[in-house]
Amino acid sequence: MALNTENIRLVFGLKLKQLRLDKGMSLSDLSQKSGLSISYINEIEKGKKYPKSDKIVALAAAMDVDYDTLVSIKLSKRLEPISELLSSNILTELPLELFGIDPANLLELLSDAPTKISAFIGTLIEIARNYNMSVEQFYFSALRTYQEMHDNYFEDIEIAAEQFLADRSISDEMILDERYLADVLRKDFGYSIEDINDKTHPGLHGVRSLIIPRPQANRILINSQLTSIQRAFEYGREIGYQYLKLKNRLHTTALVEAESFEQLLNNFKASYFAGAIIIKRTLLVQKLKGFFALDTWQPDVLVDMIRYFNTTPETFCYRLSNVLPRHFGIKQLFFLRFSNFSGQNRFEMTKEMHLARKHNPHTVKDEHYCRRWIALNILQELAEQQPAKDSTSILCRSQISHYVDTADDYFVVSFAKGMATSEHLNVSVTMGIYLDEDTRKVIRFLDDPTIRRREVNETCERCRLFNCKERMAAPTVLQKRRKNEELRKVIHRMIQEN
Repeated sequence: MALNTENIRLVFGLKLKQLRLDKGMSLSDLSQKSGLSISYINEIEKGKKYPKSDKIVALAAAMDVDYDTLVSIKLSKRLEPISELLSSNILTELPLELFGIDPANLLELLSDAPTKISAFIGTLIEIARNYNMSVEQFYFSALRTYQEMHDNYFEDIEIAAEQFLADRSISDEMILDERYLADVLRKDFGYSIEDINDKTHPGLHGVRSLIIPRPQANRILINSQLTSIQRAFEYGREIGYQYLKLKNRLHTTALVEAESFEQLLNNFKASYFAGAIIIKRTLLVQKLKGFFALDTWQPDVLVDMIRYFNTTPETFCYRLSNVLPRHFGIKQLFFLRFSNFSGQNRFEMTKEMHLARKHNPHTVKDEHYCRRWIALNILQELAEQQPAKDSTSILCRSQISHYVDTADDYFVVSFAKGMATSEHLNVSVTMGIYLDEDTRKVIRFLDDPTIRRREVNETCERCRLFNCKERMAAPTVLQKRRKNEELRKVIHRMIQEN
């Protein structure tokens, strides 16, 4: 087990405290037997100090254990989960300060109630194993939480993006494209740009871009199947890395290479920067105000907006999640991305984000997502239209979804499009806006009768809409929950009667 100095202090403190408690000794008892002060022993147990050899000898003698037992970094079975946590790089790599957590306070919490905290950590580790969660997925979940905490809006990056545009005298009306951003990379940052050769490097198939650092000039290799719009975003993100001076970085778009939380965070910052220079917030806010003021739902206006900004539906929706909370007061929303192979009835949620509260829907393992969701219906519609429809076309559909279990209403907008880099793979991106009084004041067309209204739920396995024609599976989770509730009622009633 590889531990840094801080964690070695904590391990020693945890062992000392557990041994003392096992022997029924108070701090005062240990102080009297060892000759060390209560305050000093307390500092040791909290991992703040590591005693010198003579003091370790005194502590070992006072508790009737040998020296090697006390200094060994091996923890007891009860504390093994804490040991596993400390030996991982999570505590050292994850910048806890971003989440308002003082690392010193966390270590003190571990030392204050080690057995209870150990049980809790063990539970989290077991859940992660059951769901095959890797360290990279843990970092990604932490990043998503960080975004949600800040309403996915970062003023410092917005200002940096606007400064970049101002430095180059780029007007609001000028939309940055692949050619312009490629020139910036070459002329301002000395990059060379090449296509990825699938024949020479077949392992790079599906990778959008690869950065090869060089002392003189970095090389950026681009997937030749990417559209011009996708290339523009890749170049914009690389400019973000350079302009924001982000050193610890990913070299590809494949998140599996992530070795630390900082790399994922920097990748997010660079991507946010790319979105901000391509879809300028001042211009986007102006256009959204006009759209929300319409009396009727007009999906073509949104699709035209995406084409105007020379972007993809996903980047556009993601940019909406940046500006809606800050500039329109719409803070209750979710963002989802689903993938589906044309002709198949299997849908995978590949990205999700929830602002302000944990909305439905969210990722559920081994269950069938509600087939009434517009996010899935639009993928089925797209598959039916292919290959007759232009592969570059974008479908846009909307729905007001009423969740039967929570009675929450959402205005949901979905876009669907085929993937240029993968044959027969279609993707939908969805923005769901919680409907409260404030939102209804902002969006005028919500009463348009052409917007479909449907009762929906989370998954078939949890749904009480028994007459649903779209059901894909029996409500097994719901049935089990009701059976347990009925059992609790029977037990309670029998106890009360006696």
